[in-house]
Amino acid sequence: MKITTYRPEDLSTVLRGAWHETMDESPDYQNPFLAPEFADGVGRHRGRARVAVLREGGEPVGFFPYEAGPLGVGRAIGIGLSDCQALVHRPGVSWDVQELLRACGLSVFEFDHLVEEQKPFGRYVTGSFASPVLDLKDGGHDSYEEWLRATYPGQARTTLKKERRLSRNVGDMRFVYDERDPRVLRRLMAWKSAQYRRTGRMDRFARPWIVDLVDHLFDVREDHFTGVLSVVYAGDRPVAAHFGPVSRTVFAAWFTAYDPEYGYYSPGLMMHLRMVEAAGRQGVRLLDWGRGEKEYKDWLKTRELRVCEGFAGRTHPVAAAHRLWRRPVRGLRNTVLAHPVLRERADRLLKTVGSLRGPAGP
Repeated sequence: MKITTYRPEDLSTVLRGAWHETMDESPDYQNPFLAPEFADGVGRHRGRARVAVLREGGEPVGFFPYEAGPLGVGRAIGIGLSDCQALVHRPGVSWDVQELLRACGLSVFEFDHLVEEQKPFGRYVTGSFASPVLDLKDGGHDSYEEWLRATYPGQARTTLKKERRLSRNVGDMRFVYDERDPRVLRRLMAWKSAQYRRTGRMDRFARPWIVDLVDHLFDVREDHFTGVLSVVYAGDRPVAAHFGPVSRTVFAAWFTAYDPEYGYYSPGLMMHLRMVEAAGRQGVRLLDWGRGEKEYKDWLKTRELRVCEGFAGRTHPVAAAHRLWRRPVRGLRNTVLAHPVLRERADRLLKTVGSLRGPAGP
């Protein structure tokens, strides 16, 4: 096994093509967060992205995107944003983790959404978590209403009633699956930023590099990665939106928000249901909701995948120090999220903190 590292923007057209072909060979690697376009975007706007290319007999057989930090501290590409991480490899290929880390100049590699298939990383996993997904198909229904009544009969009556009310009270409700107006993307980021602050969470869109990354990915239109902005309108007014990447077969749910003024109409759920139906007609076969507890995910999922977190490290003082610092933090967070009572109390505390924060936006 020969391992060579590159900046994502330095990968040749041949290597990018080989990466795409490798994604196509396994359903585990068809998530758009595993595409070279995502690594390239992170590299352009964060600057720490690298890709290790694994070769056997001179042929590329694996692609390992990561971020290289100071003192050899490595992290999964886009950690904190990406809901799917992996060394993308051809069937039957294995690798030695210690050899991989040495070739990348890493003392430790941290991950939090590693696909369960990554067996060589198995002994470094500290936790495994459910990641709900929805299997899609184009059922041949003549209308959205017919599809909704057949697929989600428990939600259909209430949702359709609220859509009619929205049309009557605000403006004709309409849905756009792939909106290309960047002003609506900015509106979504402003809504999401306000939601983060209102609920006491870290405001991702207060970080300019994340705003720039989302702007960049919005313009990417490739087979294995397309930035798709879906919007629910009432007349000419956007009331809910979602932005996420789509590969040939997988839609990764990412940023969802709505105008709180119209919360009565449940525009977020309205938008998700419309998006699911439209994605199926576009040929998408899996919608990945991502790890995390949300009521709407339980309603909409058909099954669950497993993703892992952990720290792969060499015998090195930096690796030991990083684990001692990061592992208790992750452990405490996971303990709180796993217990409904603790999670509810933490949520109330965060909302109290959020009420003391001022407004902000991208």
